[in-house]
Amino acid sequence: MPNVSRRYATGEARFGRPSGQLDDETRSPVVLMVSGGADSTALLVLAATSTLDIDDGRGLARIARERLHVLHVNHQLRGLDAEEDEEFVRDLADRFGIPCTVVRHDVAALAAANGDNVENVGRELRYSAAAQLANQLSEEFGTPRSAARILTAHNANDRAETFFMNAVRGSGPAGLSSIPRRRNRIVRPLLDRTHAELCDLLRMRGIVWREDQTNYDTRYLRAFVRHEVMPVIERRNPRVTASLAATCDILSDEDAYMTQVAARAYRDLLRRQGDAMVALDADRLAATEVAIARRVVRSALLAVCPAARLEARHIASVLTLVAAGHGSQTLPMGVDARVEYGLLFVRAASAAPSGQEGWLEVPPASERDETTGTLTLPDGRQLVARLVEVPAGSRAADLARAHAKEWQGLSVLLDAAACGVDAALGGLLWVDAPAPGDVLCPFGMHGQSKKLSDLLNEAKVPAADRAKVPIVRTSPRGQVVWVAGIRPDERACCRPSSKLLLELSLMSDARR
Repeated sequence: MPNVSRRYATGEARFGRPSGQLDDETRSPVVLMVSGGADSTALLVLAATSTLDIDDGRGLARIARERLHVLHVNHQLRGLDAEEDEEFVRDLADRFGIPCTVVRHDVAALAAANGDNVENVGRELRYSAAAQLANQLSEEFGTPRSAARILTAHNANDRAETFFMNAVRGSGPAGLSSIPRRRNRIVRPLLDRTHAELCDLLRMRGIVWREDQTNYDTRYLRAFVRHEVMPVIERRNPRVTASLAATCDILSDEDAYMTQVAARAYRDLLRRQGDAMVALDADRLAATEVAIARRVVRSALLAVCPAARLEARHIASVLTLVAAGHGSQTLPMGVDARVEYGLLFVRAASAAPSGQEGWLEVPPASERDETTGTLTLPDGRQLVARLVEVPAGSRAADLARAHAKEWQGLSVLLDAAACGVDAALGGLLWVDAPAPGDVLCPFGMHGQSKKLSDLLNEAKVPAADRAKVPIVRTSPRGQVVWVAGIRPDERACCRPSSKLLLELSLMSDARR
């Protein structure tokens, strides 16, 4: 029975499509992921001899034989059995006249090296190999990559098992909608058929298949659900697989709509975005409907660490911080979430700031070609220095005030002599990160001293970003001249007697 709601939601119809797009869809490659088990063997047989709905808008249809290509990934986990699986798939593909590609990976070694489990590594390798093969075939066929299809043999039982697996781990609607019928190029045309139906189909055609004994090892969650959980539930409701299929379809359609709403909310709440860092408006997020807020937080976490395996408790812990208005939490794969200054900052472990220190050269004033000294910081920004003479009839303090206003604090004019820079010889300034115990006399405080940490706090610089703030000093142990982009030291500022000015600028790619 066709899934009416799914077709309505996705707008699948032939009408209104450009003829070129239809041609691409009927000529593009179809990669069959075949392990040798009953389900994937049935997928190959049906694709070669019958009709399948590969979700391109035409419902059940035959697939041209020349479009088909079998992919088998040998995980090298089961010794001789794995070799026999590979040989079986090669023979089966040859029997139906379909090209076959075999990819080999030592999944156990890769999992150990990456500190992951073999199930996750194996899954990632399979889909990566399928994507690469689909891209390669698309080039050979002369069709767009997006028109290719990758078919997997997931069935109704897999969908029910995944529902319970995600429920055990703790999941939201996206996880409980279980295995989607389609995700981009990946299509699962057997989701309406049970494993028993596919086995019966093969028996009727006299086709054997391979059995993977690890499917009975209940140490793995899927095997535990399949052999320990499902039989108990089926005794109460023999049609639980069909019931869950309908539930998953409803959840999938509603999840797609909620995802669109959450994507708009995410864009509205986004305040900063950098290398492995996202900052959201925490106050507005706290006022957002919790169903949308959960999805927004999930999007932020995956934006900085796409490989993170998130559970409901991780999302809840971040929302607790948002509700409290402060605090921090470390999430899977070292992702850091913290609320500061009204913003929720989410950072990947790789976003930790790297150290910065070095000499910034100030060229002599006698070089009239306006030569500048430059120091490139670890994040790609540059500190630029040059000497500027005060024009006749001008007041240094007025020039400095106008300059700082024009550059919005990202460039300052200071008294060169007070910074230890000579007109004829130029000079050197030391640049590093804030250090514990740093004290300065911020401009505007009439000579009063202040801890650098307090100044950064008042400037609302997040704790995780403070090491990225360049501190310009007269020497490695000298006084602070400028907290770049925030405040100069009053002792280095222009005086009525200033004749030679030091211009310091913090340049990003956009200002250079």
